[in-house]
Amino acid sequence: MVNVPKERKTYCKGEKCGKHTLHKVTQYKAGKASNFAQGKRRYDNKQKGYGGQTKPIFHKKAKTTKKITLRLECKDCKTKKQLCIKRTKHFELGEKKKVSGGY
Repeated sequence: MVNVPKERKTYCKGEKCGKHTLHKVTQYKAGKASNFAQGKRRYDNKQKGYGGQTKPIFHKKAKTTKKITLRLECKDCKTKKQLCIKRTKHFELGEKKKVSGGY
């Protein structure tokens, strides 16, 4: 279980900053795949007509975790950068620690 704070002070290499500033932390999420990217157009063209599946479909998934990528946005100059952290099954962003015992 990885718990990352919603804000962190780290180096910003934007033109305005060039120093350590406060950054807003969010989890990176891939955008919607475009239908007009060259690979997708080529794949769709190849799939057309008779002949069934033309390219291999990957089934032998070995990994049970994903590498987490953080998206850091500078609060001063709004420059964004990405930071990759280790593999983890459970990832939380700025949640309070759970108290065991309940006192």
